[in-house]
Amino acid sequence: MDGNKDEANRCIEIGVQALSEGKFQKAEKFLIKAEQLFPTQRAKDVLMQVRNLAKSGNSKEKQEPEQQPESTRKRKNSDSRHAEPDYTTEQLEAVRKIKRCKNFYDVLGITKEATDSEIKKSYKKLALQLHPDKNKAPGAADAFKAVGNAAAILTDAEKRKSYDLYGINEANGQSSGAGMRNQYYSNEYGYARGFQSDVSAEELFNLFFGGGFPQQNVFMRQQRRRQQHRDDRENQAGGSSALINLLPILLLIGLSMMSSFFISDPIYSLTPSQKYSVKRETNSLKIPYYVKDNFYSEYQGSVLRLEESVEEEFITHLKHSCSRERNYRDSMLAKARTFGDRDLFRKAQNMNMPSCEHLQKYLNT
Repeated sequence: MDGNKDEANRCIEIGVQALSEGKFQKAEKFLIKAEQLFPTQRAKDVLMQVRNLAKSGNSKEKQEPEQQPESTRKRKNSDSRHAEPDYTTEQLEAVRKIKRCKNFYDVLGITKEATDSEIKKSYKKLALQLHPDKNKAPGAADAFKAVGNAAAILTDAEKRKSYDLYGINEANGQSSGAGMRNQYYSNEYGYARGFQSDVSAEELFNLFFGGGFPQQNVFMRQQRRRQQHRDDRENQAGGSSALINLLPILLLIGLSMMSSFFISDPIYSLTPSQKYSVKRETNSLKIPYYVKDNFYSEYQGSVLRLEESVEEEFITHLKHSCSRERNYRDSMLAKARTFGDRDLFRKAQNMNMPSCEHLQKYLNT
């Protein structure tokens, strides 16, 4: 089928050339043949144009240019220019040359002993000839991709070695390396099977003509993929070791949970609650505190020492509260002085500080 396609494209080119020369019968003959070999929309469009022009009687085969009216010659020349292909014979031949190649070395026109610099030099020359923005010949885009793929493979030392070892045998279907077989691909070219590069043809072209050929950037994605594979293997291998490393932490957590069952509740609380519902007062400062219902039957320690702890905790709590009240008042006074706010100044001076008042009362007792 691909052979028919190539032959059909050749017939179309002949037909277009005949059309540009005004030989409508010849053009129609080859375009019909192209349609029979491999139907395409381009062949249909050109064939319709040929038939329309033939009906108008403008064929060179019927009258010489000198005998044609000037208006007819102008119309024919306009139609001929419209039908001319937008590529040159040299560009078409460059594409066909790539299609006849059997391996990557042939694609780049180099030998197997070529150095990296020779490979890059050949690639730059061919890439400029075949880039789709410049070369509009049929198959130019595929030829451009083929050249880019060949350069990307042959400038990678590892892939070039694998290609040299397995590429020719694999192309003939003789290699038994399944790993190599997975790296091959197919297209319409003669050298049809080879290693597929990780870099697209456009990316490779931009790297070559955008400030040199940074090797580390061309294959960056490949290196990241390899690193990811290594990380995955390390993660799998380290799964069991990670669990072993966590065992001491899990053991500590378990011990702390178990120890919580053996920690008894405080003897007292400075605030009442459902558990601490029995009110008591210290003998010295008359500070209220609260104990459980079973305090009198269960507690066997010194009540005097317990009440000393209650008073000490209570006084410490009052000192902290008083310190916060003083800091708040001092900040209000500073703000009032800064902005000259008399009302705020008076408010700060008259601010109630209950914790400080209670503390002073107990300290004077």
